[in-house]
Amino acid sequence: MSKKRALFVTQEMNPYTAISEISDIVRKLPQAAQEKGMEIRVLMPKYGVINERRHRLHEVVRLSGMNIIVDDEDYPLIIKVASLPGARMQVYFLDNEEFFKRKFVFDDANEKPFEDNSDRMVFFCKGVMETVKKFGWPPDLIHCHGWMTSLIPLYLKTVYKDDPIFQNSKIVYTAYNNDYEKTFSKRFLEIAAINKLGESDLEAFGNGDDITLLKGGLAHADAVVVGSENLDEDVKKLIDASEKPTMEKMELEELVPASIDFYKGLVDDEESED
Repeated sequence: MSKKRALFVTQEMNPYTAISEISDIVRKLPQAAQEKGMEIRVLMPKYGVINERRHRLHEVVRLSGMNIIVDDEDYPLIIKVASLPGARMQVYFLDNEEFFKRKFVFDDANEKPFEDNSDRMVFFCKGVMETVKKFGWPPDLIHCHGWMTSLIPLYLKTVYKDDPIFQNSKIVYTAYNNDYEKTFSKRFLEIAAINKLGESDLEAFGNGDDITLLKGGLAHADAVVVGSENLDEDVKKLIDASEKPTMEKMELEELVPASIDFYKGLVDDEESED
């Protein structure tokens, strides 16, 4: 039997960033999955705070050169790669000068969220899908970490659902609390509606004038991991009502081995159905 392929998509990862607990979780999970026999790839944004020389990033010319459309504007996508220290694993970085060449990650020098965070998110999520297509590497499992990845389950289940690369992919979404969606305007729904999607396709991402990234990500995932202690009660009810395979919140030491079993259950179930 060939190795199962797991793609980790994250907004952060140690040692490249140390923004939140996500950075530590995503540092441990892919390596543990690889040690258990899975084939792994990791994708994350290439923020300006990441030191390319120290971490030995270099451009992957064969993958670069695509343009990603955001709000009717073309933005070049540059792909860089680095080897993760202490592990035989590569991390791929999605870069664009307009969106990521900054001294800060999500907030400016005055600790105010960047006004274009929604655009940056759409660029990253669409860029991930196009990059994996260019890999020619069909993942059996895609695990999304962080609010910046919340559109990927939607895109996988709609725009890319018939693409051979993604036809057998199971998608896991970890639900972490975030405050950034509170700064998104309703126009986000228009920007995020790529290709032939309409705003109705993004219904789960909106609640009146509010944007609900967490609910949108959960709505289109195949399985859920609870990543934060105090999730909103409405989100908890949504998870319970969905009856999707769910892992509850755990400490990192327990989370890593439990996640590997969780992954195996998802991809082995798919194989047994075949």
